[in-house]
Amino acid sequence: MSQSFRHPDILEIARLEGKVMVEDLAERFDVTVQTIRRDLTELANAGKLERVHGGAILPSGVSNIIYEERRRLNEDAKQAIGRACAAAIPASASVFLDIGTTTEAVARELLDHDNLMVVTNNMNVANTLLANKSCEIVVAGGTLRRADNGLVGNLTVRTIENFKFDYAILGCSALDEDGDLLDFDIQEVVVGQTLLKRSREVFLVADHSKFKRSAPVRIGSLRDIDHVFTDRALPGHLAENCGLWGTAITVAA
Repeated sequence: MSQSFRHPDILEIARLEGKVMVEDLAERFDVTVQTIRRDLTELANAGKLERVHGGAILPSGVSNIIYEERRRLNEDAKQAIGRACAAAIPASASVFLDIGTTTEAVARELLDHDNLMVVTNNMNVANTLLANKSCEIVVAGGTLRRADNGLVGNLTVRTIENFKFDYAILGCSALDEDGDLLDFDIQEVVVGQTLLKRSREVFLVADHSKFKRSAPVRIGSLRDIDHVFTDRALPGHLAENCGLWGTAITVAA
């Protein structure tokens, strides 16, 4: 495969996974690591990637992967995470479900739960839960973000401030190595920060691809989260730190 044909494929992998590694790409394309390093250097010089030790990442991000592609990314993992998270939510609970493809997976697993009150700023979640006849659905106001059918902004925050939820189910765009939860949209981040204050328990749902990505705006920290649901072990010292912070971890299979 010539260099000109590798570059789009390398960018596609980086766009879906957030990061590419030299040795992985060399094996994938059956070329030397020196060839891949040259590819990554040229892509970095063109502003399409940023070089990091052992590979490259997307340029320091200001925008997320488009929503339909996020839905297809790690679908099985999200389904497993959604199933595990829903199993931890009892009947007759008040729940907030945030924007995100993984929170949508949680919603699908709540269809058999009885007597829930679900508040959401995710129109996709609201439409999914219509099938649960015993679920009271409250849609938070706000500005409709057409890219993902999410509602964001000050009106959404003011709606949330009227509640004290038993459980808030949050997603994030990236999980930093120090445990910070990151996102791209500051209006969405304000919603997440408000939920941290207005919920008795906060659950984070995040598949392993979030461990490799970066985003510019901080929501909070894993120390603010009661329970993390993911599909792989947390990287580095995060699992140990979660033990110190009292943050439970469930690795869904």
